[in-house]
Amino acid sequence: MSGKVAVVTGATRGAGRAIAVELGAAGATVFVGGRTTRTQQSPVGRSETIEETAELVDAAGGKGIAIRCDFTSPSDVDAFAARIDRLDILVNDVWGGENLVEWGKFWEHDLERQLRMWRNGVESHLVALHKLMPLVVRSDDGLVVEVTDGEDGEAYFVNLAYDAVKSSVRRFGEVLAKDLRDVPGVTAVAATPGFLRSEQMLETFGVTEANWRDAVAEVPDYAVSETPHYLGRGIACLAADSGRARFSGECLSSWRLMREYGFRDLDGSQPDWGRWYEEVVKPRMAGVVVEADPLSYR
Repeated sequence: MSGKVAVVTGATRGAGRAIAVELGAAGATVFVGGRTTRTQQSPVGRSETIEETAELVDAAGGKGIAIRCDFTSPSDVDAFAARIDRLDILVNDVWGGENLVEWGKFWEHDLERQLRMWRNGVESHLVALHKLMPLVVRSDDGLVVEVTDGEDGEAYFVNLAYDAVKSSVRRFGEVLAKDLRDVPGVTAVAATPGFLRSEQMLETFGVTEANWRDAVAEVPDYAVSETPHYLGRGIACLAADSGRARFSGECLSSWRLMREYGFRDLDGSQPDWGRWYEEVVKPRMAGVVVEADPLSYR
């Protein structure tokens, strides 16, 4: 993808950071946007910064350009867009709801927390699309990826508010494809990872990437988890695929992309969370225990 220009929103950490790095590894110039810099921290309160992400893009072989941006602010995104002359790949991965998710009944939760999650996870995507799509549609080889979470066909996930956020983003990929029907050369999809070993999830389980398997004893499903780079590599393969229009409007999971393109995770494995979910997790939720070797799903 030498010569291609990408934007990754929500690129401070997690899937956004990894997607930016993998696009850089494929040769792209990547504008990385997020709220946390070395001098200004976001309300999420984590230590990762967009400058670090840009440096990782450089180290991977691309060119990383860090721009601080609150994607819920139209004026911030206007300033972000003004820095970009052309745009071929837009990966919309804004989230910022890590510390807002609550499990259980929606009406038992703090309402303001849930509304903030909606603003961070849905309004941000709409603002980014409104301001950046005019740049994408000028490309003759454009790609828009709306990054969501959960199974690529899951009907209910975590609780009402979280499910509404992630389902909305999944739907954006489908509807954008319809809006782009008369725009030649631009494809829109949604994408979702499997069980992600993001920085936050590693900390939640009290492990690091070096010893993440120690968490499997407590959370067996973690044996089929994946690094954020797994989805990043899938999206990089998609961006380099001249025939990607065949996926227009679909929600593409990391495991489906793996089956399509054959890439591997950082450790050389090929986690297939979708198959594990269908063959082991779903039966378990229905009260049926299935004996299965997690290694056969990697």
